[in-house]
Amino acid sequence: MSDSKQNPLARLVKSATMIEAHELKAVFVSFGFVFILMAAYYILRPLRDALASDWSNTEISMLWNLQFFVSLGLVALYGVLVSKIRFSLLVPTVYGFFALSFVGFYLGSAAVTDRVLLDKSFYVWVSMFSLFHVSVFWSFMADLYNTDQSRRLFSFIATGASAGASLGPLVPVLFAGHIGNEGLMLVASVMLLAPIPLVFYLQRLKITALHNDDVHADLSAARIGGNPIQGFALFLTNPYLLMIALFIFLYTAIGSFVYFEQTELLRGYSREERAAILGGLASVVNIVTFILGLFVTSRIVARFGMPVALAMVPFVICGGLLILAFAPILTVLLALQLVRQGANYGITRPAREMLYTHVDRETRFKAKPVIDVVVYRGGDALSGSAFAFLTDIAGFGIAAMAVIGAVIAAIWTAAGVYLGRVFDRKSAVK
Repeated sequence: MSDSKQNPLARLVKSATMIEAHELKAVFVSFGFVFILMAAYYILRPLRDALASDWSNTEISMLWNLQFFVSLGLVALYGVLVSKIRFSLLVPTVYGFFALSFVGFYLGSAAVTDRVLLDKSFYVWVSMFSLFHVSVFWSFMADLYNTDQSRRLFSFIATGASAGASLGPLVPVLFAGHIGNEGLMLVASVMLLAPIPLVFYLQRLKITALHNDDVHADLSAARIGGNPIQGFALFLTNPYLLMIALFIFLYTAIGSFVYFEQTELLRGYSREERAAILGGLASVVNIVTFILGLFVTSRIVARFGMPVALAMVPFVICGGLLILAFAPILTVLLALQLVRQGANYGITRPAREMLYTHVDRETRFKAKPVIDVVVYRGGDALSGSAFAFLTDIAGFGIAAMAVIGAVIAAIWTAAGVYLGRVFDRKSAVK
């Protein structure tokens, strides 16, 4: 008799989440892993965003563009790291490095009197961390679970990120007045060290519980060799990766558009009213993301396939932007934001991470950060500049920009269908 038949709890969990009994331990540890990471980031994010109010829009725009160039250097440095150290130590090294970096900012804040440069460096560094730590986590997940498991389990694991994103912001609210912003940096640093033992434990569960020792080479002895900058070459010469990059670039373009439109429609409100509106939106987004990831995404992938899973959200956003073109009001915009953020984190992001289960380890750990960090930040810089030009210089209004956004979303939908079909073909070959 199987464990799921013997254990009523296991049967209930499998029915609700599609997790097999032998996968429970690894999945819940993975859930806790990303929960801690996202909680730590959401402690740091309010500290970063609070700084922006001290600078002009031009200064902030320059920092956004700087992030792109910093991302190039950081990904290249990561490529060196991937080539030089044991694979089993790679992920712990990354999180240990970020933990120490925030300790450095804490010490620097006490050592310098003119903190303008330090604050701007912190702003850029947290923005880089926001993408890099997630990219490394999902690279590790893609190396831990096989393709079938990723289809069923990634959406549930992703809900750990939503839970951490919900809890993390409460820490500054409750403790900033007692320990200050600098003290919160230390709290986040300690939290980033907590997942390190979980990495080693999951590497062991990969063999003993998940039975995926034949999926990849032995973690304890493997080193990912090759050229330290090979991630860029792998990315530029692989049509599959280029299409993933296009998919992400189009997502960032839509995100920039909605951000600018949101800023415009909120101008008539006070700061307190804006904070209440956006805070309420964030709370609803996290709830929606959790529900979708827990109960919906895996079933969408299993029943309808990856083309539907990847194209569903862009298709809905395309329709929402057309509605916004005819009714450019805040209610429509907030509903669009809810769909874009909640469904992206709950459906599109987990499905997107499944795409990397069909590439080899070097590609996953070298080319994936190029896409997740460099392409993402490049998309922010380019699309943000383009939308600012169209609105501030060319004088396009909300309706015209909504139509342009709908066209971008339609291309995004087509890219999702194409990627999903390629993924399904690769799965059929396996």
